[in-house]
Amino acid sequence: MFEELGECIALIKKCGEQEIARDPAVRSAFVTEMSDVFMYYLDTLLRFGITAEELTDAYAKKHEFNKKRDYQTEYGAIKEILKAF
Repeated sequence: MFEELGECIALIKKCGEQEIARDPAVRSAFVTEMSDVFMYYLDTLLRFGITAEELTDAYAKKHEFNKKRDYQTEYGAIKEILKAF
C-alpha cells in the first residue's frame, strides 16, 4: 500500500495538480495508482474485520477532533525544529 501511495505522491510532485486534472493520460495513471491504494486499504479493512460502521464512527470522531486543532501552532513548531537540520 505504501509503495502505491508513494507512486501517487511521485505523480503529484512530477506532474502537479493541474496536469493531473487536465491531462487525460496523467489523470488515468494517477487514478490507476489511487485504485491500487484503495484496494490495499480495503483488503486491510477486510483482513481485520473493520466494519463500515466502525470506520464511519472513527472518521466522524477524528474529524471533530481535527476541527479543533491549531495547525498553525503545531506545524509552526515542527518547521522550527526542522530548520535546525
